[in-house]
Amino acid sequence: MDTMDLFGRAQDGVDAVLAAVRDDQWETPSACAEWSVRDVAGHVIWGQNQLRAWATGEDYAEPAGAPGAPHPAKLAGDDPLATWRAARVTTLTDDQLHREITLTGLGEIPLVGVVTLLITDLVAHSWDIGSATGQDVRPEPELVDVAFEWARAHVVRRPGFFGPELEPPAGADEWTRLLAFLGRRAWASVSV
Repeated sequence: MDTMDLFGRAQDGVDAVLAAVRDDQWETPSACAEWSVRDVAGHVIWGQNQLRAWATGEDYAEPAGAPGAPHPAKLAGDDPLATWRAARVTTLTDDQLHREITLTGLGEIPLVGVVTLLITDLVAHSWDIGSATGQDVRPEPELVDVAFEWARAHVVRRPGFFGPELEPPAGADEWTRLLAFLGRRAWASVSV
């Protein structure tokens, strides 16, 4: 399993949901407390920028898009889809993937571990955007498996990160179970 290939596929999922957001939906509330669709877009853009900085060893001191930040929408700009596409990290070298970084709550980890975290983040936030805008988001099973494995081992449950685990309905598929684990009520209807 190639982590960067999976990461690219998770990015493609975000790209697809962002491309389907109508102009009148960017300020729609998302499943993320106090974040609009544009805020979620700003957060995933921040994640790409932060990943690039970690990979290159540069400083990236923009707090606006960090988990739990109050207004990450500013990072999405007037055209969140174009901003997202410009921010996407498409390649990382082996040296970059093995660079050690420090993450609060996770300690010292190689950047490849952050890429796996971001796969989980992108899969979850594709649903956040899609559910708020009336899209049926269903990532590939392989992405769901990788995200669920990471979440079970590392999930951080506190405001701005992941909510409390929910009990999915009986017979729920793995995608719904992952979303419930991440505190998202995927089986409840969302109005747009």
